[in-house]
Amino acid sequence: MKLKASIVLIAAATLTACVSSPPPSRLPPIQAQPQGVEGTWADPNGIVSTFQGGTFSTRSTDSNTLLASGTYTSLSPTLVEINMTSLVRNTQSRVNCALVTPSQLNCTQDSGAQFSLTRRT
Repeated sequence: MKLKASIVLIAAATLTACVSSPPPSRLPPIQAQPQGVEGTWADPNGIVSTFQGGTFSTRSTDSNTLLASGTYTSLSPTLVEINMTSLVRNTQSRVNCALVTPSQLNCTQDSGAQFSLTRRT
């Protein structure tokens, strides 16, 4: 009888150990790094530019007024050409941009003016 009781206690202790052990820790989800220029970008003045499916637009942050629009073409994984119309100046221009990091885009207008954009999350 003592042998039966001992076996029952050992079995119960084994099951308790299995049930009460903590679940395996979960790793945080992996966030995909942004690819190319798709998404929203801002210049140092807070002007917001959006690249989406080959279209480009720039809006003011205060009134969300459309300042410029156009199209863009990826020339390589890190180079983009933008053809845009400035609604403020009523001019057309071409801008070449280099993706220097996943969050920084350095651009040069066909006039020679340069500016940088930072990816917004």
